[in-house]
Parts: sequence; C-alpha cells; structure tokens
Amino acid sequence: MLLNMKELLAAANENNFAVPAFNISSYAMFNGIMEASEEEHAPVIISIHPDELSHIGTDIIQAIRQRAYKTKIPVCIHLDHGSSFEQIMIAIQAGYTSVMIDGSSLPFEENIAVCKKVCEAAHGADVSVEGELGTIGTTDSAETENQVIIYTKPDDAAKFVEETGVDTLAIAIGTCHGLYPAGMKPELKLDLLKEIKSKVSIPLVLHGGSNNPDKEIGESVALGVNKINISSDIKAAYYMKMREVLKDGSLREPNMIEPPCIEAMKEVAYHKIRLFKADGKAARY
Repeated sequence: MLLNMKELLAAANENNFAVPAFNISSYAMFNGIMEASEEEHAPVIISIHPDELSHIGTDIIQAIRQRAYKTKIPVCIHLDHGSSFEQIMIAIQAGYTSVMIDGSSLPFEENIAVCKKVCEAAHGADVSVEGELGTIGTTDSAETENQVIIYTKPDDAAKFVEETGVDTLAIAIGTCHGLYPAGMKPELKLDLLKEIKSKVSIPLVLHGGSNNPDKEIGESVALGVNKINISSDIKAAYYMKMREVLKDGSLREPNMIEPPCIEAMKEVAYHKIRLFKADGKAARY
C-alpha cells in the first residue's frame, strides 16, 4: 500500500510509535528493507537522498511504487534532504510520495518562505512535505558547515509549522549524522522534545538516528517522535559483511556476494523496527 508521509505518520502520531526511514542506495538494499518490514508487519519509509538518486537513477522510483502497490504493509517513498526547488520537482515527477526541503541553514524567514513554496507545489500533487528547523551535527570532519548543533526553539517551531503548512517537522535535539567515533557520546535533550511536542501537533522527525543509545531513542519515541532516519547503521552492516565476503577472491556473482550482506542489514533493520515500536503496526492502517 503506497501512502504519502502525512497519511503514514498520522497513525504513528495517534498510536505513539515511530516509522523508520531507511536510506537505500541500491535495489538490493531496497529488497532487503522491504523483506524485513514485511516480516515484522511494519510500515516503512523508503528514503532516497539526491546523492543516492543520482547513483541509482530516477527510474527506480517507479519500480519501488509497483512493489509498494503489491505489498500489504504501508510504504512511503521519501526524498531525503532536498536542497532546492528543482530537486523537489524532479522527485515529484519521478513518483516520490513525500519530499523534504532542507532550509535549516537559511535564516528563519527564508526557511519559512522556501518551505511554503514547496508545500504549495507538492500538496497539489498529493505529496507531503517535511521541513527542518535547527541543525543537527555531523560526525564527519569533512562536513564543516554543521559541526555545531543549533537546537530547535519551541516557539519558533510552532510559528514555522503554522506559516509553512509542512506535514512533518525535523527537529534538532542533539543527534548527529553518521556513526559516532570512539569518545563521542551523543545526548538527546528530551526535555526540549517535550516542550516542542506540547506546541506542535504534527509528527516530529529525528534525523541522525543511527548509532544513538537505544534507551534515548526509545524515550524519544515515547515522547512523540514519529519518524526516525536510519542510514549509516544499515549501510555499515551491509558493507562490513561485503568486505568479509569478498575475502573469497573467487566470488564474482552478485547473487553469491550480496545475500549475506542483505541479511546483515536486515538484522539491523529488525532491531530498529522493534525499538521504534513499529512492529505489527501495519494493522493500524
């Protein structure tokens, strides 16, 4: 069943669970995530960043749509971190059912303006829109722009939602993109999450969900986060297993190399689905 993000997260918001947004960068990874979600009877968000889309091509979106139509679980196809109106239009035309416009690095009023423009275009095509307010950090020293976390202000969040018309809001409460290096200990500001949730009725999104302590992530779900992005964790599992498999220099067929990698990735996906309390929740739709 193919849904947009607004439809998908309405049930999560009402029933206090979060839907994992898994970033995929190949059709093999997509198949593995779908299998894990179907086995867990869980709704799923297939998230594809513009960089990932440039690698796999826009034609894959139609194939994902066909798979979504055939499955009994709810599926949303989401553009992760769209950075321009042009990228948003390409995604809508390709068949995404949800888009994110990331204006978080812009001044507050400019962020509102660009999100409002995207909402006006996307909503007419029944495509939902995610905005972001505040910036999360990064564990990648090569990414210098977002090294410092700018926490979301609750009153700003309320104004932002009212003026833009976004369907979901990504907030900054202490997560970072990527896997945390040794010695770096993330800490979520759960009191800030509570305050934001008290002022904003739409579903809240947590970016940088990989590698955070399970306890904190579980508490964030209980406090009202309804979508959590997972990219680094599943890719690390997939490619660590691939490096192990490729030690056998005689292997050359993808159907011999990739299945163990998919299984390793699925183990991570099972854990995230259960941690977010999304398992069995397909029955809510």
